[in-house]
Amino acid sequence: MNSYVALLRGINVGGRNSLPMKVLVSILEEMDAQNVQTYIQSGNIVFQSSKTGIQRIAEDLGNAIESTRGFRPGIQIWSREDFLHVKKGNPYPQTEEDRKSVHLFYLESEPVNPDFEKLEKLCAETEKFELKGKALYLFAPEGIGKSKFAARVEAALGVSATARNWRTVTKLADMISEQR
Repeated sequence: MNSYVALLRGINVGGRNSLPMKVLVSILEEMDAQNVQTYIQSGNIVFQSSKTGIQRIAEDLGNAIESTRGFRPGIQIWSREDFLHVKKGNPYPQTEEDRKSVHLFYLESEPVNPDFEKLEKLCAETEKFELKGKALYLFAPEGIGKSKFAARVEAALGVSATARNWRTVTKLADMISEQR
């Protein structure tokens, strides 16, 4: 049995794209997923499946959500190993005490020509970032609510992304580590 983390983008935000977690769990169970667990209402799911091929799982989940809810959210599926590897790669160790200052942008694919000059210009004085493969770590001690960097990171990288704060990353890592 393979363990996965699913990260959905743009659900249950501002009254749009409503997707109750119970419905999401049912959809995954209908896809033969097991041990399905969700964390908060923003589309964080840990599950097990005998299926392989993360792109196919994401496509099937997107189709199922669209047919039952009428919209298709952005979906990224991460294997247990890849998710834990990205968490371990955090270049900002202070986040273990302050889990609100670091955000992890999970990228749909590895950027081909990231515009580092643009990214540097977008950073506030207190912000810093590091790109590692399909993950971009942002240290933003003042939060990302008003961050120009966070708002424009996809354009500068040329890939779609979904962000999670370090508290959520840690919780999902704990949840997937418990699945064997």
